[in-house]
Amino acid sequence: MTTTGENDPRLEKYRRMQRIRQFEAKAEAIHAAGEIPGALHTYAGMEASGVGACIALRDDDYMVGTHRSHGHPIAKGAKLRPLMAELLGKVTGICKGKGGSMHLSDFSMGSLGETSIVGSGGPVAAGAALGAKLQGLDRVALCFFGDGASSEGAIHEGMNLAAVWSLPAIFVCENNRFGMSTPTDKAVAGANVADRAHGYGIPGVIVDGQDVDAVEAAVREAVDRARAGKGPTLIETKTYRYGDHAVNMGRELTPRGPEHDDWVARDPITIYRKRLVEAGVADADLDAIDSAIADEVADALQFARDSDYPVFAEAFDHVFVDRLPIPADVSAHA
Repeated sequence: MTTTGENDPRLEKYRRMQRIRQFEAKAEAIHAAGEIPGALHTYAGMEASGVGACIALRDDDYMVGTHRSHGHPIAKGAKLRPLMAELLGKVTGICKGKGGSMHLSDFSMGSLGETSIVGSGGPVAAGAALGAKLQGLDRVALCFFGDGASSEGAIHEGMNLAAVWSLPAIFVCENNRFGMSTPTDKAVAGANVADRAHGYGIPGVIVDGQDVDAVEAAVREAVDRARAGKGPTLIETKTYRYGDHAVNMGRELTPRGPEHDDWVARDPITIYRKRLVEAGVADADLDAIDSAIADEVADALQFARDSDYPVFAEAFDHVFVDRLPIPADVSAHA
């Protein structure tokens, strides 16, 4: 068996998938305990889709996520401490504790942010791609969206403009079988979202979203095409989310059928670990990665817990509105 180091790209894919899985498990646990406010939309089961796509990008390429986006910045290479602190609403969070679970961003890694507005990332990615093209930058913009967003007008507006202007954009539909609790086949016409690419005269690609190597190959081809000035691509990753639309809601809202066990049996991390072992990577090396990431997640949580909450006087900092005076009766209690 061979031992591989930190710079092995194969292990980096495994490392990022494990970071997502363990981060999400910890987030779900502390959310259940009341440490994270609001709704929590987890990415477990979809790790190969995000990591395969983001590993094909450079750090300076742009990425736009969704409301289910803890996994996307981690897949792009973001550090865990600021992400966990953001979930807990702390001032050390990546958005100073003002964004929370559904609004993570990390400009240092090209992550332009996520949004709870379903489908709104399409025009943002098109705009980022247009900016890169006008400035003569050799960058691409990748937009994640779900099957539930695939019929939203904003997604199609973004794809249409990207096609008309031949922008360096990649649109990745993560078809995880459900839009909230509605099965995809009950809400999306046609067998494949990728087929809609033909309406814009761009390539439409379907890929196994549980296979990180297959996703990477598809996105790399789209990235190469975009950098060459040949315009956008629509990629549909067929994947599956393990959790409900939002976890810890008291009851399961997603209607699970017999296919659930089939999808869980094709767990993306299990598939990739088996492939690595068959290629000569030692089980001990992979176990060491698992353990190191558990320490990373524990460290991120401790960092978040030790951090302060934002103070009221800073409520309007970094917000694009005219700063309003704080009423004296409120300021006195801030």
